[in-house]
Amino acid sequence: MAKSALTQLQEQIEAVRREAYAEGYAAAMQAIQQAVSGQQAVSGGTTAPVARRRGRTPAAKTTEAPAKATAPAESAPARPARAGRSARAPTQAKPTRGRAAKAPAKAAGSRPGRGNNAAMIEEILRAIAPRAARPAEIRSALERDKGAAVAFTSIRHALGQLEARQAIEQVGDSKTWRIKA
Repeated sequence: MAKSALTQLQEQIEAVRREAYAEGYAAAMQAIQQAVSGQQAVSGGTTAPVARRRGRTPAAKTTEAPAKATAPAESAPARPARAGRSARAPTQAKPTRGRAAKAPAKAAGSRPGRGNNAAMIEEILRAIAPRAARPAEIRSALERDKGAAVAFTSIRHALGQLEARQAIEQVGDSKTWRIKA
């Protein structure tokens, strides 16, 4: 008795999940159709043309709807649920537009300036002078003192820049660097 009630409950949950998926799929396909046709839904069920970016030529518009832009058929067999997956309904896709939808805006000037890595590395090497340091030691000092996580490739590039300026020198055949006296 309890086993059949549990099975019946699971079937009901699966039916609700499939229905919610179908509704979300239909809404997403409608949003895609509107985006492809160059129109975006506005409150009240009307549509308005999407603003295009300046400097680009608009793509050729087609009035035909995509062939497979309908919700999945109700008679289609249900996929088996994956292990560990909850029976919650998937979220519906929200229509987005422009750059604002791609990434959150960054504060102006939040990117480090040009040559910043070389300046920080030179400062680290001056602080530990006259001793020489390997790139790994320079990297850990940058993280510890400056709070900057710099890739080894960037450290090597900055060392090359400083060497070209004759601000630092490589110690013999070793992989250590020091400030020139």
